[in-house]
Amino acid sequence: MNDLALLLTPEGRALLDEVRDTAPADELAVATRLRRDHPAELVSAALGQARLRQRAAAKFGAADAGRMFFTPNGVEQSTRAGVAAHRAERFKHLGVASVADLCCGIGGDAIAFARAGIRVLAVDRDPVTAAVARANAEALGLGELVEVREADVTEVDTGGYDAVFVDPARRGGRGRIFDPEAYSPPLSWAIEAARRAPRAALKVAPGIPHEAVPADAEAEWISDGGDVKEAVVWFGTEPGLVRATLLPGPRTLLGKGLPDPEVRPVGRYLYEPDGAVIRAHLVAEVAEHLDGGLIDPTIAYVTADELRPTPYASAYEITGQLPFNVKRLKALLRERGVGTLTVKKRGSAVEPEELRRKVKPQGPNSATVFLTRVAGAPTMLIGAPATPPAATALP
Repeated sequence: MNDLALLLTPEGRALLDEVRDTAPADELAVATRLRRDHPAELVSAALGQARLRQRAAAKFGAADAGRMFFTPNGVEQSTRAGVAAHRAERFKHLGVASVADLCCGIGGDAIAFARAGIRVLAVDRDPVTAAVARANAEALGLGELVEVREADVTEVDTGGYDAVFVDPARRGGRGRIFDPEAYSPPLSWAIEAARRAPRAALKVAPGIPHEAVPADAEAEWISDGGDVKEAVVWFGTEPGLVRATLLPGPRTLLGKGLPDPEVRPVGRYLYEPDGAVIRAHLVAEVAEHLDGGLIDPTIAYVTADELRPTPYASAYEITGQLPFNVKRLKALLRERGVGTLTVKKRGSAVEPEELRRKVKPQGPNSATVFLTRVAGAPTMLIGAPATPPAATALP
């Protein structure tokens, strides 16, 4: 709290501007120089904040991160700006004009809500975190739309708000928490709080079991740039619906309740579904569009004979199939002059770097090898990325 108070002074703000682009290797020299004219405590706080802002640029963009304030946990646990903006737009589309943001952290989601024109009550019980959230709303010119309150979220009356958003803490002293009832607050409490609101969204870990999603809720899995970021349990939308959303875009795939695709021999093309599609259990929907099947009942690779466009999976043309055998693979790669080797695995215990060291690829060409199972047998599939023709893809 004292560090934040120092940084919010005119001297602190000026010092933050001065150390903005300081490289880690230069910190000691910069600190030594600045301590001649500024208090040591302020210099340390400014350099530490500059370091956090540099880390946060990947989530918030350099422009916003350069004006915001962070804590180490806040950088780690805050929502990526693009994901928060997507959620805010969904709320706006649902007619939400005010939201209670419970467990607001440093204010990443509150900022997105406010930028969508939604009035926000942002609540966090940690005094430092709440102070940082308040400073961030002010720094980005959103103070009139964001009220920050330091309080226990379980004691906050949300009755006057159109929606509730809850982002329970999913980290403890020993790292990530996988049991939803060990979240802070527990998922069961968050669900009951959501049911009392006209609309609600609960941010949860993407590994949440499907059976943990209430029957009266919608479940959405979100990836950004191909990386799965989170799952969201929605109330007041369409109960039982499952969707996978890919950002940027957004592109959203809705579940149809299809049975698992049939297993079939490896065809000319292999499709690797986006992680959000896999987490949402919507591989069957992709396979249906591709007129494809699975290479193994337990592996989320889709195979097909035609190359069709889809934003929900990456396509590869398969040019070789071998039983798992490092010597045979090494010989094949040498024969093809492969020096750049991408190794992907699903259903294999072999580490990509270990395989790459053993085959020692050399040559001007490139290839992708998939370490996987085909109809239960350990298999190597060799191929290369394929570009589908321009055509109408899944909506």
